[in-house]
Amino acid sequence: MSRLGPETAWPARAAAFVVLGLGFVPWAALVRTGLELPRLNEQLRDWASGSALALGVGLLAWMVSRRGHWPIGQQSLQHPVARLPRAVYLVAFCAFILYLVVAWTVFSGRPLLIDEVAQLWQAQRFAEGRLSLPVPAQREFFSFLHLVDIGDRVYAQFPPGGPFMLALGLLVGAPWLVGPLCGAVMAVLFARLAHAAEPAASSRWITGAAILFAVTPFAVFMFASHMNHVTALVWILAAVVSLTALTQSDHDRPRAWPAVALGLSLGVAATIRPLDAFAFALPAAVWLLSRAGRSRARWAEIVVAGIGVAVPFAAMMYVNAQTTGHPLRFGYEVLWGTTHGLGFHAAPWGEPHTPLRGLALASLYQWRLQQYLFETPFPSLLLPVIALVGWRRVGALDRYLLAAGGLVVAFYLLYWHDGFYLGPRFVLPLLPVLVLWTARLPQLIRERAPSIHARRAAMSVLVFGAVGALVFNLPVRVNSYRAGLTSMRTDYAAEAAAVGVRDALVFVRESWGAQLVARLWGLGVSRPMAESVYRGTDSCHLEQELTRLEVEGVRGAAAEGRLAVLLAADSAHVEKSTLTPDPTERVRPGVAYTPVCLQRIADDRAGFLHYAPLRLVTSGGNIYARDLHARDSLLLAEYPSRPVYLLTRAGTRVDAPLIFQPLRRDSLMAGWRTARPVN
Repeated sequence: MSRLGPETAWPARAAAFVVLGLGFVPWAALVRTGLELPRLNEQLRDWASGSALALGVGLLAWMVSRRGHWPIGQQSLQHPVARLPRAVYLVAFCAFILYLVVAWTVFSGRPLLIDEVAQLWQAQRFAEGRLSLPVPAQREFFSFLHLVDIGDRVYAQFPPGGPFMLALGLLVGAPWLVGPLCGAVMAVLFARLAHAAEPAASSRWITGAAILFAVTPFAVFMFASHMNHVTALVWILAAVVSLTALTQSDHDRPRAWPAVALGLSLGVAATIRPLDAFAFALPAAVWLLSRAGRSRARWAEIVVAGIGVAVPFAAMMYVNAQTTGHPLRFGYEVLWGTTHGLGFHAAPWGEPHTPLRGLALASLYQWRLQQYLFETPFPSLLLPVIALVGWRRVGALDRYLLAAGGLVVAFYLLYWHDGFYLGPRFVLPLLPVLVLWTARLPQLIRERAPSIHARRAAMSVLVFGAVGALVFNLPVRVNSYRAGLTSMRTDYAAEAAAVGVRDALVFVRESWGAQLVARLWGLGVSRPMAESVYRGTDSCHLEQELTRLEVEGVRGAAAEGRLAVLLAADSAHVEKSTLTPDPTERVRPGVAYTPVCLQRIADDRAGFLHYAPLRLVTSGGNIYARDLHARDSLLLAEYPSRPVYLLTRAGTRVDAPLIFQPLRRDSLMAGWRTARPVN
């Protein structure tokens, strides 16, 4: 382990100052930006009581130690190691099993967030050897959020690298393996990173650091998911490890393989999450350029690394060109426009993203890390902050990691969306940095605590934090995750097979609000405009206007103009509807609802599904389409020979039984003719 020397450590102190300023002050609750901190008072009370208990445990341990009742053991000698301990690979294997168990028992082995669903849909296309699908004639029946169906091709809005990683899992029939496998690989990569950061460390410390990384709760849950943050991070860590191998060499000859690995890893990471990759690539480039000088070998390494970056980046550009029409244009720009990008401007939906809101978002991410990182009874960021403040020597690798972490914080301060799922997912790249500094804390205690009694007290507090997380907080978190997003866990293919529904046209009953949004998309209304209209108009007014637009054949800009008039009339008066179980629907007080609108409310109260996960069903030969009532006649004409079913739930509970209700074509057509005409 590196001895603490007299060198200045201002980069670590600066990082601690940033974390303290963002993570220990609830800016999101103090400034009016539209962001919220629910249960803030309860959380503060929990932290206060947890911190008091931790201090009490530490004080009790100090008193026991002073009285001589502490068990005395032999102080084992710690010897630096030249290579990675074999125990690290056992840690990685056990971590892989842990992530698999969580993936199946907590997340049901399925994509639960719409981001995961869209990327797995794209992965299915990649596994089929296709980049996209043709746009269906009636796209409103098949669209879902994050799926680009503007123009003549259908594809997911995300960069192609993440879906490609999931497609590798699809080749063995198990896309849910990708996250756990990446997590296990990261445990080994992090051990290499820790060894490079502390070259004098013992095998015991390196193994302990790997264990800490592998069982950090924020990591465990993320690594068990389908999220592309995981696949991006494994390549980022591979790049960092390659960078350490490159920069620690003093040979006159260029080292080609570390340079190739660095470039390829950063390039692949950029095809998954370009912003995260750039946050680590920029300081890496500065580091390599600063050490190059006049050395031909160093410049050759930079060129080789650049070529490595270019190869996967060129592949991404090709996919973009074939889908979005431009090598550097991504699907989310096609859907949401240029306002989707970084900067202080009007966001695609919601309030404008201002510097004050950016500060509140950056603070919100750090505030959530206090809870989700280690799940300790006291604020989790106290652990790395203490190490950052107390550590006296910061090497080149630490400066690089702190710079990259600072860029991650800055970039997402400039991004308007609040990325929350399984914790503050946007700042997952901070995980290796925070865990590394936390792993140093026991060594800091041993070297800086004034007495053995104080050291024992401090270590007791750390043990209490681990036990408190395991006994009190983690069971609550697991139960919360297991109970959430129940409707996305259903095995629809098995349900259809169980009732003998095959080669059928199955209309899926979604909420009234989801139907309205899909119909807006079907009219060629842009995604930002559709969001604004849906959130700012009475649902019945919107139902009536959409019906008129569909009957008259008004689309695109002309439809947006008509809807803008409706939005201007309703936006100042609407409020969240309490008439249906869907909280996204809006109502304008005093509006008299038509029989059609009242029927839609009754449908919602009877039960509905989410359509998106049904787009992932590839067996049984069924065509699953969104139920749009009278407009369903368009699909009946397109598929004249298929049996027809309506799929819904027997009640509003998310776990209510599914119902495949057979429908008669002639009865449907007769009923629709008496209701209203369709275009």
